[in-house]
Amino acid sequence: MNYQSLMDEFNAAFGYKGDRVYFSPGRINLIGEHTDYNGGNVFPCAISMGTYGVYAAREDGKVRAYSANLADKGILEFSIDNLDYDANDSWAKFVRGVMYEMAKQGHTVDHGFDLFVHGDLPDASGLSSSASIELLIGNILNAEFNWGVDQLTLVKNGQAVENDYLGLNTGIMDQFAIGMGKKDHAVLLDTNTLKYEYVPVELDDNVVVIMNTNKRRELTDSKYNERRAECEEALARIQKGGVDVKTLGDLSQEDFDKAAYLVNDGTLIKRARHAVIENQRTLRAKKALTEGKLDEFGKLVNASHESLHFDYEVTGKELDTLAETAWAQPGVLGARMTGAGFGGCAIAIVNKANVDDFIKNVGDVYKKEIGYEASFYVANIADGPKELKA
Repeated sequence: MNYQSLMDEFNAAFGYKGDRVYFSPGRINLIGEHTDYNGGNVFPCAISMGTYGVYAAREDGKVRAYSANLADKGILEFSIDNLDYDANDSWAKFVRGVMYEMAKQGHTVDHGFDLFVHGDLPDASGLSSSASIELLIGNILNAEFNWGVDQLTLVKNGQAVENDYLGLNTGIMDQFAIGMGKKDHAVLLDTNTLKYEYVPVELDDNVVVIMNTNKRRELTDSKYNERRAECEEALARIQKGGVDVKTLGDLSQEDFDKAAYLVNDGTLIKRARHAVIENQRTLRAKKALTEGKLDEFGKLVNASHESLHFDYEVTGKELDTLAETAWAQPGVLGARMTGAGFGGCAIAIVNKANVDDFIKNVGDVYKKEIGYEASFYVANIADGPKELKA
């Protein structure tokens, strides 16, 4: 997709020429999964796949939105005077939700607009299509209505749309990785303090391959909220036992070993153990990558998947098949699920010379074991949201 093709699509949908074109990336997480809502560290990066939007101002109070990815929904419409959640909104809930949450901060929209959206992220794949569109809408409205807010405010607003408007207890990683993305860099983010640093992703002769299970993952229908509640209960029991911590991310592995007896529940111990050790593993992985110890980095990536499989139980047959088959391929440093799990995508760090064979071999095994095909993409690490010019 490019500027002109997007303008042409807007014209086909609405019958006139759009004003401006914007882009918001998706994201992958190299390591640090289900740690963001546990006050831990994450290590994501924005990617060149994402969501495009074409905007045009209206003189009335109507918002009309059309998605090329959900063309069967047609043009969805609502008034700028009614931003309350509506279950019939389909994907336009993100548009209305961003407006609703920003209005709570005093940033309002004083006229309507038409919006055309076209994404090249696989839907419900774990590459954060929802956060991508939240940051797309936030950046469009920030520019068009001269709100003058910084990117971090838009990031926090995107999370508020998920947590408060839609009722999904997600962390801030997805929005942060997208909003603060930097080309060829990952972001090491302490989700407890929001302190972050950019880390060059230097993989020598290796690339990151995204492996899509093509199994749809709907967070609101998954056990995502259940996992968060389990971690919160484990933390509450540790705190009740006299351990002075605010989050599981505050605990070292040694601290957790000493406090685990306070949890006194096998399932809760497993959930908390993953959150604690994955946090420490993420810091070790960042150090290994920075020092060029790619073999060590790859082993930590593998260990992350195993923890997500056995302790957090969010992988499933599809993701396990991809990761475990990837581990057996020549030229692979590491592989793991990325995102919330329960379907979606995994990633593998693969030597460039082996990529074609890797895709064929893993794809063949997946088709045989699962019954349908996986999709593969080489990830290009990209900047955050931006306006596109002709």
